[in-house]
Amino acid sequence: MILERDGSRDPGTIEDGLLVVETERFHGPLDLLLHLIRTQDIDIFDIPIARITRQFLTAIEELHDGDVDEAGEFLEMAATLVRIKARMLLPGPADDEDHDPRAELVRRLLEYEQIREIASRLRSAEDDRGRRFGKGFVQPRSRPALMDAPLTVTWEDVFAAALAIEAPVEREREHRVETRPVSMREKVDLIVAAVTQRRRIEFAKLIAPWKERIHGVMTFLAGLELGRRRVVTLRQTEPFSPLWIYRGPNAGIGSADPSADDEALR
Repeated sequence: MILERDGSRDPGTIEDGLLVVETERFHGPLDLLLHLIRTQDIDIFDIPIARITRQFLTAIEELHDGDVDEAGEFLEMAATLVRIKARMLLPGPADDEDHDPRAELVRRLLEYEQIREIASRLRSAEDDRGRRFGKGFVQPRSRPALMDAPLTVTWEDVFAAALAIEAPVEREREHRVETRPVSMREKVDLIVAAVTQRRRIEFAKLIAPWKERIHGVMTFLAGLELGRRRVVTLRQTEPFSPLWIYRGPNAGIGSADPSADDEALR
């Protein structure tokens, strides 16, 4: 895209006295408009609207028809420039003599330039950080130096606080031991009866009738005791898989002394 130019030469944008502008390089109409102003060393507070409008319209003439959204943004900016020029030519109200129609456009351009500069600095900082540190690196924070706090109490205050401390009152402590509501003998008989009727049984089915956790604990301990005596065999294919209880080689003997199970856990 080639525009007429009058002003100083700008390397990279001047070819044979003409200003070269490629709309594909710009991210919206404000970017293009700011480029036209800065490359020609135009005072942003005194924009020659007629010249800038003419250059802007020439730059967007070759926008592709398929870029409807992009073309709409550029055309809206062109209409804004034309409206500003019309307001500058037409006489305004008497109480509006000091108002410049270009003020709002200047404000938007300055804000956009500031945001673009911040984004550029953030990208530079990101690239520099990427060269020096790996992804996800968090720089450790140094601990602040510890400072000695001035003592604000006197020895009399400390002594008065020490005298105010009362010795704890000794009292007789009671230690209560509650009996287990479920006995080991009941669970041993339960397991022996189950493996006597069938060859194997799943542990979950043994404790299914009860909701209290103590029944599951006592049934598991009874199964371990019977497994030690080889009355049953406990099998589990992998961690957290169902636990099965099989009839063992001493299943006919059963629990020789069921009362010993209760004594072992007391």
